[in-house]
Amino acid sequence: MIEIRNLTKSFGENLVWSDVTFNIQDGETLAIIGKSGSGKSVLIKHLNALMYPDSGEVLIDGKCVFELSYTELRKVRQRFGILFQGGALFDSISTFENVAFPLRYFTEQDDEEITHNVEEALGMVNLSSSGNKGTSELSGGMRKRVALARAIILKPDYLLYDEPTSGLDPKTSEEINQLIITMAESLDITSVVVTHDMHSVLEVAEKVAFLDEQKLSWVGTLEEMQRSDHVALNDFIRASEYQINKL
Repeated sequence: MIEIRNLTKSFGENLVWSDVTFNIQDGETLAIIGKSGSGKSVLIKHLNALMYPDSGEVLIDGKCVFELSYTELRKVRQRFGILFQGGALFDSISTFENVAFPLRYFTEQDDEEITHNVEEALGMVNLSSSGNKGTSELSGGMRKRVALARAIILKPDYLLYDEPTSGLDPKTSEEINQLIITMAESLDITSVVVTHDMHSVLEVAEKVAFLDEQKLSWVGTLEEMQRSDHVALNDFIRASEYQINKL
């Protein structure tokens, strides 16, 4: 379980959010929603101490990640897979080597083991025949899937998605949503999805956290969200649905 306790973050005099407190249960898929600039991506970067707060704690299995030694933190970070918004692929190497990179960097696997694991990961994202392709040859959706294969290659306990459907057409977005569901079920993984795409939220999430007005404004299950009378949350949902209906 990930426990987020009284987390506060600012950049200089600009407060991002304060006193953020909630839990992420093992095996759960949580969506973090909110307007642009509400600090969604900033929040997930605190979960594995890619960013440090002004105050507060993030506890994983009861240990605060901000108090770990370098060696301990390195081990914790290996328990996280991250799908960055832009994919963050290396364009100078092949699709295969992009996915293999964490194995070469963090493990002592031999070439045979690496090949097996990379082919397995590419198969899970339906890209079995794309290993030899350069990343510049791939479509936006394919690049996201390669990045997802790389994110799961170390078999993490936690998978963080930063705007996974951003910039994708509706059909490709649906493919990514289905992969998020598949990964959660087949790998028994805890997923945290940062998104402003309410269609994606309704597809993949079990629980929702809403950032608004420099704080955690609401948190609850998907069913509770759909019944909620929280004014700002409902305004956000209606605005998102309006944008979807315009497409």
